[in-house]
Amino acid sequence: MPAAKILPGEYYVSNQNELITTVLGSCVSACIRDPVAGVGGMNHFMLPNSERGDWSGRDGVASNATRYGNYAMEHMINDILKHGGRRGNLEVKVFGGGQIISSMSSVGLNNINFIHEYIHIEGLQLLNEDVGDCYPRKIVFYPASGRVQVKKIRQLHNDALLQREQSYKQSIDHQPVAGEVELF
Repeated sequence: MPAAKILPGEYYVSNQNELITTVLGSCVSACIRDPVAGVGGMNHFMLPNSERGDWSGRDGVASNATRYGNYAMEHMINDILKHGGRRGNLEVKVFGGGQIISSMSSVGLNNINFIHEYIHIEGLQLLNEDVGDCYPRKIVFYPASGRVQVKKIRQLHNDALLQREQSYKQSIDHQPVAGEVELF
């Protein structure tokens, strides 16, 4: 079966029989699908929104990159709708938000709070979640069926995930916010 691996700041939408996978620490992924249209996607974001408050740009158009939850959610949902999905049919499953780095204790919790608030405000249907705790997770999402496999990584054999989270957090703090999304 074909597979798409997404990294922090990315998302992937498909209407094919394939899987989408990622590994999460304090980041959060939302797996969203329209079971009627047979289209779904997964995102992977590290922060709810820009610390500079760059939630919306000029003329009501959000200006962020998909590294931020607010933009990642809008962008992915819009892409699902472009592939034939209907907003009223969307089902959501949420994963991640672990506290794997003690010095970044609020990142995972902030992501969890953000995604719960976003789902509530947007009136989306939350079917399932596996959030919090102290373990990284490997997520495998099958958009055609809606099935998700979650494997908690209880023992890291190296510190690659920890280093990636720390360096990614530092890099996005210093990069300009860019991109556009149309808000419905």
